[in-house]
Amino acid sequence: MKEKTKPEYMKIKVIIIDDHTLFREGLQRLLVRHEIDVIASVSNGDDGLKSIKDLEPDIILLDLRMPEMSGIDVLKSIREIKKSLPVVMLTTSDNEKDLIEALRNGASGYLLKDMEPDDLVVALKDVLKGETIVAPNLVQILAKFHQGDDSEINISNLIGTLTPRENEILELLAEGQSNKLIAKNLGISDGTVKLHVKSILRKLEIHSRVEAAVIAVEHGLKKKN
Repeated sequence: MKEKTKPEYMKIKVIIIDDHTLFREGLQRLLVRHEIDVIASVSNGDDGLKSIKDLEPDIILLDLRMPEMSGIDVLKSIREIKKSLPVVMLTTSDNEKDLIEALRNGASGYLLKDMEPDDLVVALKDVLKGETIVAPNLVQILAKFHQGDDSEINISNLIGTLTPRENEILELLAEGQSNKLIAKNLGISDGTVKLHVKSILRKLEIHSRVEAAVIAVEHGLKKKN
């Protein structure tokens, strides 16, 4: 079944939940400049949950560390209200436990507050396309989260079906590179990279770039610096 995506002409509707007023207001101005509609910006989990019930957001930006009700508690409550609503954790924590706990409780993304503004906007759009987005420098941690099934032999066989070019792109995905950067590094077009990424996901029987990056890390495909 084809993933539903929001038409380009419709603004993305976002709710921000973050207890730091200065950051919250700065983030709101940034998103508005990129024609993203911030329909609510609140400082705590209770107000955030009320806004989610009253409004119709497309995506939630949620802080992790908040007084009274933590980001994880808010995330769990959101999942009870609207199971499929995309929630992206936007935090200063690069702690392994925080990342894994967020993903296990249904976060659609885990990003760090020091990321480039333009990258945040791209990440939000990718999440709305059904991808799970994680800060590039945290991808290796995901290997631990991904472990625990008995499909290692099957995965190795699936990797063996990739072409040399697909293997090369998979290695770059493991470094957290965007399609644009991969295209630049390999001297090919963005469109060609997208086609290769689609083929990689299909051959590995997975659904997101993050899963592909995890598999690459687990199987030692990441390029050595």
